[in-house]
Amino acid sequence: MKIKSSNNHQTGAVSTFYDLVNTNFQGAVNAICWSRDLAGDFKEIVSKLQLKENITEVSIEDLLALQLSEKGNLARETILTDLQLLADFGASPSLNLLKSYERDEELDFISTDVYSYHVDRSTIGTDTFLCTYYGAASDILPNNQVEQKILIPEIREKLQELHNGSEAEFEAFLKEYYFDLHYQPKPNAQPINLGLGHLWKLAVDHPEQKVLPCVHRAPAENDGEYRLLLIC
Repeated sequence: MKIKSSNNHQTGAVSTFYDLVNTNFQGAVNAICWSRDLAGDFKEIVSKLQLKENITEVSIEDLLALQLSEKGNLARETILTDLQLLADFGASPSLNLLKSYERDEELDFISTDVYSYHVDRSTIGTDTFLCTYYGAASDILPNNQVEQKILIPEIREKLQELHNGSEAEFEAFLKEYYFDLHYQPKPNAQPINLGLGHLWKLAVDHPEQKVLPCVHRAPAENDGEYRLLLIC
């Protein structure tokens, strides 16, 4: 299927799950969206789920145990359908209730947590799928609007001081600690918000990938509000 490209040239749009999983990335497009306007009350689901940790995985059994209104049940059916579609495709989807992710505060000159713009890496051919049902939604950035953090001279110099080894070992060190996966937005960069209810497929860095991996980040959470996120 030919991707319907948006005017930012990085994202493509499809209208069915079948098209989402069967449409290949091409050219500059490394993020494809199954655009949806979902019905149902996802806030009700969030309000009735129990947060056990800052990131709590929600099981199908947890969802089915909730006593919900008609609109809440409609939202639950959507989530269950999405989980089943992805599982049937061969993915391993996870539904997470999120208060916050862990922050990386070990080094003051570079961050490697999920709030930093980054790409995903895999040793096998795969894609990242995600959908935010409730709360703040993730952002992506076009690859020409970011700079790899390890190529920024002042950051690279400090990392070299931290490593204090040969250049070959230094490159291995950058990969081992995932420094090479993180990016700094260029001045005037324009993030693309992934919005609520849409199911996205993002390109991952792996040996078979024919396009650049998609640069994305987790959003700062809204005050007093949890996020409900499907990801795999």
